[in-house]
Amino acid sequence: MSTTNMIRFILLPLILVSLTGQTAFSQTTKRSTSKSSKAKLPKKPGKTKTTTKTVTTKTTTVKSTPSAPALRVSSNPQLQKAIQVALNQIRSGQYVGAANNLLALSRRSDMASERSQIKYYLGVALMELNLNQVASFQFVDVIRSNDTRYLKAALEKLLIVTDRLGDETLLNFALQRIDVTSIPAQHRDMLYFRMGEIQQKGGNFEEAIQSYSHVGNQSRYFLNSLYNLGLTYSESGQLNQAITTFRKLYAARQSTSVTDSNRVSAQMGIARVLYQQQKWDESVDAYSEIPRDHRLWHDSVFERSWAMMRSGRFRSSLSNFHSLHSSYYDNFYIPESLLLRSIVYLYICKYDEMEKVLELYDKQYNPVESKIGTFIRTRTLADSYYAEVEKSIQLKRNPKISIKLDIPAKALNHVSEEGDVRRMMVYIKKVQEERIKIDRNSQVKSSSLGGYSTKLLNNRIKNAKAATGEMIKAHLQNMLAELKDLRDQTALVRYEMINGKKEAIKKRIVGKNLGEAPIEEEVRDRSFYVQNGYEYYPFQGEYWLDEIGNYHYLGKQSCE
Repeated sequence: MSTTNMIRFILLPLILVSLTGQTAFSQTTKRSTSKSSKAKLPKKPGKTKTTTKTVTTKTTTVKSTPSAPALRVSSNPQLQKAIQVALNQIRSGQYVGAANNLLALSRRSDMASERSQIKYYLGVALMELNLNQVASFQFVDVIRSNDTRYLKAALEKLLIVTDRLGDETLLNFALQRIDVTSIPAQHRDMLYFRMGEIQQKGGNFEEAIQSYSHVGNQSRYFLNSLYNLGLTYSESGQLNQAITTFRKLYAARQSTSVTDSNRVSAQMGIARVLYQQQKWDESVDAYSEIPRDHRLWHDSVFERSWAMMRSGRFRSSLSNFHSLHSSYYDNFYIPESLLLRSIVYLYICKYDEMEKVLELYDKQYNPVESKIGTFIRTRTLADSYYAEVEKSIQLKRNPKISIKLDIPAKALNHVSEEGDVRRMMVYIKKVQEERIKIDRNSQVKSSSLGGYSTKLLNNRIKNAKAATGEMIKAHLQNMLAELKDLRDQTALVRYEMINGKKEAIKKRIVGKNLGEAPIEEEVRDRSFYVQNGYEYYPFQGEYWLDEIGNYHYLGKQSCE
């Protein structure tokens, strides 16, 4: 088991399963109407990785109204008149007509000298039609033409459409060619935020810190920037700055609901940094502040269990595992949590309980490892990996439909929540929505613009799915390697279990008293819970939603 002190900020889904035959639990239940939310869970504390941010902000549409370059006067009066007609259509809101006219002009061989301005204004018209992906191609053509008259304006427009689409490839293309100071002030916050994301992802932490710090506190990107700034400090080992930043974010949202995503994400950041600082008890307290009806509650319980175990609070960690492994979380991919639970039982010499957990691990995850291995060996095309995840998403949305999966759903759900895969899925959905807009607008669909746009979008969707398929394949390969490693670790844990049983038998033979003793922490009298409005009664194998999180392990250690 790893003893490193750096907690991972990647949230990895875990499957939670109920154990049978356990009688060492009681539950203290305070009746409430809070709802349980299924969420991804982190792996055990380990080396910090780049994260997918959980902070959310209200999004607004960035209006594309920066000043356009002056219209270039063509030497051909007829051509100049045609361009002017299209521009007048844009000004009067006739975007479909303008786009069709500009598209026709862009295809004329005698318009080569005017193509940059035609492409630029075609992109503007397409933006007004919310065809951002098609518009991006026009601005890229202008930028590649290196026409200095339209270069700056095209870069600015490209930044806006890539921000709307979330297309990192185009964003990188634009950032390599742009001077931040040349961008109008109303778009600089967006630019600094996107630059920070790329720098953080590339491990350029100091540059990312500078970029995030430039985002103004009145910007719609401010809360995301503040969260990412705290995360970047943490990833670069600047823990004091990290916790200060997360507390600043929490303070900014303190007047909001306790389930506000920005507020909860800030609290999670505080708890994780405290864990990195090896302040186990403070970390446990910070994790305990996450509300039960927020989707990050499940993550916080698992991470809190690690902090409890590191501080020697085995009973508390086992209490958490009983909630985590309830039937309400059967669809989570969490092989590591079962291994950790077995190790805690090993520490307190509960070998029978330990054996149940290890058998459950074999039952749940050996088939997952086998099926992933078979799929990787027999499938070479990226499209097949994308299709498998797409089927799992459909099944998750509608469990009643009949879909056969070649990889267990719990593993596919885990992969689909990986940051890069999720971003690409969102991007593909946006491009597909553009295609739907065209199909639903008969005026566009029946025109040359409709045919041109549909062809571009179909190619982009195909390429994006292939790229996403490669990402999925890489994640499945990593998952397979992880499962193999965990299988090896279960073998070592089993050896320790057998050895512990052997030593216990030897001590019984020589007549040593192996009576049970308290595990590690003072046990509160049950009247404490009753006086505070709780009911206290033995767990009898049936889970109730409002009881999740209120189980207390009452077993005692069996070690000498």
